[in-house]
Amino acid sequence: MTADLNHISTWQYNLPQELIALRPSQKRDDARLMVIDRASQSIGHYTIRDLPDFLDPEDRLIFNDTKVLPARLFGYRTATNGRWEGLYLNESQNGLWRITGQTRGRLHAGESLTIHPPDQRTPELCLTLEKQMEDGSWIARPEYQCDPLELLNQFGSLPLPPYIGRSIADENDRDRYQTVFADRPGAIAAPTAGLHFTESLLDTMRDRGIHRSHVTLHVGIGTFRPVSTKQLSEHTMHSEWCEVSAETATDIAATKAEGSRIVAVGTTSVRTLESAVRSGRVGEFRGTTNLFIQAGFRFQVVDQLLTNFHLPGSTLIVLVGAFAGHELTMKAYRMAVEKRYRFYSYGDAMLIR
Repeated sequence: MTADLNHISTWQYNLPQELIALRPSQKRDDARLMVIDRASQSIGHYTIRDLPDFLDPEDRLIFNDTKVLPARLFGYRTATNGRWEGLYLNESQNGLWRITGQTRGRLHAGESLTIHPPDQRTPELCLTLEKQMEDGSWIARPEYQCDPLELLNQFGSLPLPPYIGRSIADENDRDRYQTVFADRPGAIAAPTAGLHFTESLLDTMRDRGIHRSHVTLHVGIGTFRPVSTKQLSEHTMHSEWCEVSAETATDIAATKAEGSRIVAVGTTSVRTLESAVRSGRVGEFRGTTNLFIQAGFRFQVVDQLLTNFHLPGSTLIVLVGAFAGHELTMKAYRMAVEKRYRFYSYGDAMLIR
């Protein structure tokens, strides 16, 4: 019986709770690596340190160089002292912030939130709510008009995925939930396939003639929102800001012209690259994308994909299935469970060739 690739149930799998990685491996490159060969339909088991052995000189890795903001905020409703916690999403016009959060009762335009640092130190920051948006987020005015990153560094905490179960990131998280090449602040979640790379591993690949380029996609809150419809065709994909520089576009074109391969590190790199295609090739691009890659999508840029293991029924596993095929993807996930791979953000990786 042929699977209905448009139905969300087709992309579910059973994952034991204990396989969700709540802490990173001792070293970044300790992660295991499942290698999936689409041509032979075979699956092998290695470590991330073996990755260079599966690449050829002149291949080009594409990394997402976004940097996770200390976007998680803690505080209380100034008038009632009711607890509030939430996330900074981005800066709106005229120095206003767009935030989302939760508290008891309904918030109202005009009321204020008092934000304190995670360790409860003073001073505190006041945010005045101005307008609620259709998606439930709020436009708020901070009492200090300055670079949001300056205030977030003082009052915010690194926002860990909800399944990790820690409300406040610790010192280890602050190091390991950023890639070693993170450069452009703007994400509220890490591009997790990139977390496995060390400077040493990058040097090894450079020495073997494997090239490296960067794109940027600022991972937003939508990455954690489940598909809410049974039919994928009815799902509204979230939008995220991304960029492909002219230099990266030129380098990709040169790699393709030489017959070498583009290896996307992470689904965010895939979405960025495929969003930047114009007339069959990648061009300079800067803007938002809501590209939802699913079965039947024609990949025009990406030749190989390195990615972590994703949540059942998520848009990310659907993307992986579009690249590797549904049957091979679900076979790989069943095997990952059987062989006790670690799942999600701090988990292991797969290379799809």
